[in-house]
Amino acid sequence: MEGGWERAREISRRVARGAADAGRAGVRAGKATADGTARATRATATGVKKVGRATRRLTHANGADRTGLGRLIELSAGNSAGDALVTVALASTVFFGVPVGEARGSVALYLVITMVPFALLAPFVGPILDRFRSGRRYVMAGTLFGRGLLCFAMAAAVGPGDLPTLFIGALGVLVLSKAYNVSRAAIMPSVLPADITLVSANARVALFTLVSAGVLVPVGAGLTAWLGSAAVLRVAMVAFLLLGVVAVRLPRHIDSPDLEEDGAAPRWRTLLKVGPTVAEAVWTNVAIRVFSGFLLFFLLFLVQDRAVPWLAAGPALDPLFDIPRTIALLAGAAGLGGLLGAVAANWTRNHAPQLLVLVTLAVTATTTVVTAIVFGVWTALAISLVTAFAQELGKLALDAIVQREIGEEVRSSTFGVVEAVLQLAWVTGGLIGLVLSLTRSHAPGLVTLSVALIAVFGWLLVSRRRRVRVAEDRLRRGGSGVADQRVETIDSTKPLTNPNA
Repeated sequence: MEGGWERAREISRRVARGAADAGRAGVRAGKATADGTARATRATATGVKKVGRATRRLTHANGADRTGLGRLIELSAGNSAGDALVTVALASTVFFGVPVGEARGSVALYLVITMVPFALLAPFVGPILDRFRSGRRYVMAGTLFGRGLLCFAMAAAVGPGDLPTLFIGALGVLVLSKAYNVSRAAIMPSVLPADITLVSANARVALFTLVSAGVLVPVGAGLTAWLGSAAVLRVAMVAFLLLGVVAVRLPRHIDSPDLEEDGAAPRWRTLLKVGPTVAEAVWTNVAIRVFSGFLLFFLLFLVQDRAVPWLAAGPALDPLFDIPRTIALLAGAAGLGGLLGAVAANWTRNHAPQLLVLVTLAVTATTTVVTAIVFGVWTALAISLVTAFAQELGKLALDAIVQREIGEEVRSSTFGVVEAVLQLAWVTGGLIGLVLSLTRSHAPGLVTLSVALIAVFGWLLVSRRRRVRVAEDRLRRGGSGVADQRVETIDSTKPLTNPNA
C-alpha cells in the first residue's frame, strides 16, 4: 500500500514537472513569437520607409520639389489608387458571376449609360473649371471629397443590393475622376520645372499612377475577398477624403488669377477651334481609343465563348491556356503595355509629340493587320500590349500638345472636350466589339478595324501634307505667311508657358 502511494506521488511530481516545463516552453515560444513579430514589424516599417524615401527622390527629382510637381505626382498616384479600390469593389458586386449571354446585355447597357454623363457634361465641365482658375486646388479637392461621399453612399447600398445607387455612384465617381484629370492636366505647365519637358512630366505622372493602380488592384481584391466590397469602399472613402486635404495644401501658385480680357466674349472650346495641330493629335487618339475599347470586349467575349483557336478544342489542345489564364494574361499584357508607354514617353522627351501620335497609330494599325492574318494566343497578347502602349503614349503626347498650344484661359475647356471625346470613342469601340464578338470569329472584327485604322492614318497623312504645302506656298508668297501659319497651327493668344516644352 505504501509503495503504491510512493508511485502515485512520483507520478504526480513528474506530471507537475512536465506541466512546468511545458509552461516555460510556452512562455519561451510566446516570447520568440513576439520577438519575431516585432522584428518583422520593424523590418516592414524600415522597408516601407526606404520605399517611401526612394519614391520621394523619384517624384521630386529634377527640380520637381521646388515647383510642386512632386506633390502633384504623389497626389495623382493616390487618386489612381483610390479609383482602383473603387473599381475592384464595384466589379465584385455587379459584374462577377454573370453568365456570358447575359453579360453582353449588361455590359452594353453599362457602356451606353456611361456615355450619357459625358455627352451632357462635356460642354460644361471645361468652361466651369476655366472660370475657377484662381481656385484650382479647391476644384481638385472637391472632386476628391465628392468621390469620398459617393463611396460612402455606395458602401451603404452594397448590403441591400441597391443597384440604382451603385450605378449612379459609379457614374459620379467616373465623372469626378475625369474632372480631376482635366484639372491636373490644365495646371501641369504651372508646376513644370525648367529642365523637364511637358511630355516627360506627363509621363512621370502616368508612370506613378499606373504603378499605384497596379499595386492596389491585387490588394483591393484581397481586401474584398476578406472584408467584403462595402469595407473596401469605406477604405476608398477615407483615402479620398485624406487626398482632398492634400490637394488643398498644394502650392498656391497653382491657382492662376482670373484675368478677364477687355471686351472679349467667353470662349467655348470645341474641336473645330483648336487648330490643326491639336485636332490631328485628337483624331489620332480617337482612332486608338476606339480600337482599345473594341479589343477589350471583343477578345473578352471571344475567350468566354471559346471562339479562339487555343480554346476551341478544350483543354486537350493546350492545357496551359484555359479561360481564366487567358484573361489574366491579356490583362497583364495590357497593363505592361501601359507601363511601357509611360516609360517610352519619358524616354522620348526630346522628340516632337506630333510625330509620336502618328507613330502610335501606325504601330497599332500594323500590329492589327498582322494579328488578323496570324491569330493565336501570342499575337493576341501582342496586340493587347501594343494597343495599351499606343493608347498611353499617344495620350501623353496629346496632353503635351494641348498644354503647349492652348492658352491658359481655355485650357481646361479643351481638356474637358478631349476627355469626353476619348471616353465616348472608347465606349463606341466597346459596343462595336460586343456586336462583332457575336460572329464567334476573330476575322470580321480584326479585318474591319484594320481597314478603319489604315484609312484614318492615310487621311491624317494626306491632311498633314496638304497643310505643309499650303504653308510652303505662303512662305514663298511673302513673309506674312509666317504669321498666317502660326495663327493656323497655334490657337492661342498666350506665349508658351515653358520654352523648353
